[in-house]
Amino acid sequence: METLLIQQNEKSNKFWKIIVKDRDYVVFYGKIGTAGSVKAKEFETEEECIKEANKLIASKRKKGYTDPCLEEDYIKEKTITEEEFWELLNRAKTKGEDQEEQIEWLTSHLAKRTVHEIVAFDTHMHRILKDSYTSRLWAAAYIILGGCSDDCFDYFRGWLLYQGKETYEACIEDPERLIPVLENLSEYDVPEIEELTLYFGQEVYMEKTGDEDDTYFTLYHVLSNEEFEEVDIELDWDEDDEEGLKNMFPKLWEVYGEDPIEW
Repeated sequence: METLLIQQNEKSNKFWKIIVKDRDYVVFYGKIGTAGSVKAKEFETEEECIKEANKLIASKRKKGYTDPCLEEDYIKEKTITEEEFWELLNRAKTKGEDQEEQIEWLTSHLAKRTVHEIVAFDTHMHRILKDSYTSRLWAAAYIILGGCSDDCFDYFRGWLLYQGKETYEACIEDPERLIPVLENLSEYDVPEIEELTLYFGQEVYMEKTGDEDDTYFTLYHVLSNEEFEEVDIELDWDEDDEEGLKNMFPKLWEVYGEDPIEW
């Protein structure tokens, strides 16, 4: 359910928009032509959410808000395409001497964008990161790093994502293509980026608003076409089976099997 109302007269030039999805709603409000401010709320049941939303709509109408003309754009609802997503990652690489400074720039830059743009960026990242959550890539990371926990694999995939679309997709298809990428690492960088995980959007939103509760996850649920979820995979390799790992990725094992990357 989505309702947009406006109030345009000599004293007011405002919009108010509510979007309801399942047990959550998000409200955008502010001056017409801007992105406005945002509030989000989660309820125990879907019925409670709809009831409260209808109550708010009735209250706004009572205050003089009316339905808008369909042809007009009242809210600045910019987004970020997948192409722009990759372009931003590439641009970040020019904004600092190392990965840490570059990710700080990316976080700060996105925090200046609208909530719609933050969620759009995060939605692309969630969907794209799912492609790298594979047993084979995890085995490769285990060899490269001499061990790889759940969190470590998340950070490794964040680093791989940061290498760009072509490299990311190629290394998922054939993890042994990681070798030249790793050889090009600077002495100050490691194949892990802790920030570029499923919680990056929340970090950006916190920097933008100072809001440290779970509001962002409600926003993501309502505004994104995808659910915020973590999936499990079944590993088809054994960390104690060195011979099996060696046979799976002989080239990686030759380089890192006895001499993994450590810091």
